[in-house]
Amino acid sequence: MNKQDMHMLYAYNRWASARILGAAATLSAAQFLAPGEFPHGGLRGTLVHTLFAEWIWRMRWQGSALHVRWNLGDFPTVASLKTRWLTEEMKLMAFVDGLTEQRLTAEFDYISTEGNPHRSEAAAMLTAMGQSPGDIDLIVFLNEGSPTK
Repeated sequence: MNKQDMHMLYAYNRWASARILGAAATLSAAQFLAPGEFPHGGLRGTLVHTLFAEWIWRMRWQGSALHVRWNLGDFPTVASLKTRWLTEEMKLMAFVDGLTEQRLTAEFDYISTEGNPHRSEAAAMLTAMGQSPGDIDLIVFLNEGSPTK
């Protein structure tokens, strides 16, 4: 893994997240807040978990070992979630921009919390609600010729 690879992967991550959030923005408040049968509940729970996972990984990479969970009530709307998401993306890209090749190969301590990212589950929920974000596979991102920054 080199810095160029990291930029491409995080450009893909931003692209896929933007598609998910764009589709979510078309939903009613009731649809966004509705419970669901997925591991993290409905769409809001799944998206908050996904953003939390991105945040906690950045924190781990920066040397913080945190044992916290986010409160769903802090994200009552898609707009509130998107605002926090964009802030986290800026911080994450600043971190990636500052990486050196040496830092990319350095070991770091991993201290686990429960949960895994579930962007694909959010896409499935949106599709079931008639608001598919479209194909968000990495190969589609690459075929579209999207920028790496």
